[in-house]
Amino acid sequence: MAQATASPPSPSTLRRLHPGTLYAFGALGGILFGYDLGVIAGILVVIAKPWNLSGFDKGLVTASLSVGAMIGAGLAARLTGRIGRRRTIMASGGVVILGTVACALSPGFGVLVVFRTLLGLGIGLSSATVPTYLSELAPARIRGAMGSLNQIFIVSGILIAFLVDYWLQPAHQWRWMFAGALVPALVLVVGLTFLPETPRWLVNLGREDEARAVLASTHRADEIDAELQAIREVIRLDREQSYRVRDLFTSRWVRPMLLVALLLAIGQQFSGVNAINAYFPTMLVSLGFTANTALLSAIVLGVTKLAFTAWVVFVVDRWGRKPLLLIGNVVMVVTLALTGVVISGVHDKGTLGTLTVVLLVLYLAGYELGWGAVVWVMMAEVFPLKARGAGMGVGAVVLWAATGLITAIFPIMSDRNHLGVANSMYVFAAVNLVLLGLTKRLVPETKGRSLEQIELDLRN
Repeated sequence: MAQATASPPSPSTLRRLHPGTLYAFGALGGILFGYDLGVIAGILVVIAKPWNLSGFDKGLVTASLSVGAMIGAGLAARLTGRIGRRRTIMASGGVVILGTVACALSPGFGVLVVFRTLLGLGIGLSSATVPTYLSELAPARIRGAMGSLNQIFIVSGILIAFLVDYWLQPAHQWRWMFAGALVPALVLVVGLTFLPETPRWLVNLGREDEARAVLASTHRADEIDAELQAIREVIRLDREQSYRVRDLFTSRWVRPMLLVALLLAIGQQFSGVNAINAYFPTMLVSLGFTANTALLSAIVLGVTKLAFTAWVVFVVDRWGRKPLLLIGNVVMVVTLALTGVVISGVHDKGTLGTLTVVLLVLYLAGYELGWGAVVWVMMAEVFPLKARGAGMGVGAVVLWAATGLITAIFPIMSDRNHLGVANSMYVFAAVNLVLLGLTKRLVPETKGRSLEQIELDLRN
C-alpha cells in the first residue's frame, strides 16, 4: 500500500512513454486474473487424491477465489473514485502478492480456502479497475482494441498457468504452481509507478494540466482539445462528484446501462467458460485420459483462447461489439450441444477424447471471439464518467458471483450421480441460446463513439 501512494509521473516523463507501454502495463493486471483462474486446474489434479477431495471440496477451493473477488470488486467501486484508477490497481498487486505467498505455504485444505479468498480480494480489485483504466486512457478510434488487451492478458495468464501446471505436475509441485503469480504481480506494482492517472479522473478533480499531459501521450494533437471539452461537458451536466452504488439503481437514465452491464456480466459466466477453464483437465481424467495428457490438452485450449482473443483486437473496432457477441453465442450453442451428443453417444475412449477436445477448442474460440474480450470492453464503456467506478464495481461483483456459482456447482452437476458431463453441456448450450436472444434485443452498439458521446446519447 506504500507503493499505492507513490506520486504520479511528471508530464516530461509521460512524453517519453510510448502509448504501447501505457496500455501494456495497464492491462498487466489481467495476467494475474487469468493465472489464478487457470492454475487451480493443475493444482486440483495434483492434490485431489492426497487430500481426498470430494466434488464439493474441489468446487469450494475453486470458488473461494470468486468469493474474495466479489469483495475486492465491491471495494473497487469506492476506491477508484477516491484514490484513482492507477492506485487501486497498484493496491490490487500488493494484495495478490500477499495472497500468493500465503496460498503457496498453506498446510492444508481449510487454510488454502481462506488464503485463496484473500488472493481473490486482489484479483477482484484488479478486474473491476483495469478495464476502466484502459478505456479512459484510449482514444475512441482504438478503444475496443485497447480494452481487448485486458482479455489478451487474461488468456495469456491462463495459458501460462496451464504451461506451469504441465511442467510441474510430474513432480507434484503445486506450491510452486501458486508461486508463479508473484512474477506478474511484482512487475505490475513496479511498472505502475511510471504510469499516469486517467484524464477523466484528473479532470473530474480539476487537474486539467495533468490530464492534458496524459492525453498528449495517448491521443493525436488534434484530438486533445476536443476530448477535454467533451469531458468538461459531461462533468458540467452532472452535479454529483461521483455516484454511489444505490444511485445506479435509482437514476432513471443510468439504470438501463446497469441492466446491460449485469446481463453481460452474468452471461459471460453462465456461458460455462470457467467450468471448462477450471475443470477441463479433471474432466478429461474422468473420461480416461492420463493427468499429463489432460494438462497437455489444456495447453491446446490456452493457445486457442489466446489466438482468438488476439484476433478480436483487430476486428472489434471494425465489426463492432454486438456482432461479435452474437457470433460467439451461435458458436457456443452449437459446440456445447455437439459436445453433449459426443459424450453421451460415443463409447470408444480414443474417439471420445479427441472429439471432446476438438469441440471444446471450438467452443472457446467462439467464447473468446465474443463474450471473452467484448464484455470487459463494453462494461467499461456503457457507464457515465461519474458512475463508472461504482458501475464497474457492481458489474464485477455480479460477474465474480456468477463465476463462483458456476465453479462451485459444476463438479457436483457434472457428477455421474447428478446431471453428468453430457447433460451439463446441454444446460450451458440452452443458456447460450437464451443469451443470444437477450443480446440481440437489449445490448446497444458502442463502437466508434467517445465515452462522452456514449454518455450524452444515453442522457438524450
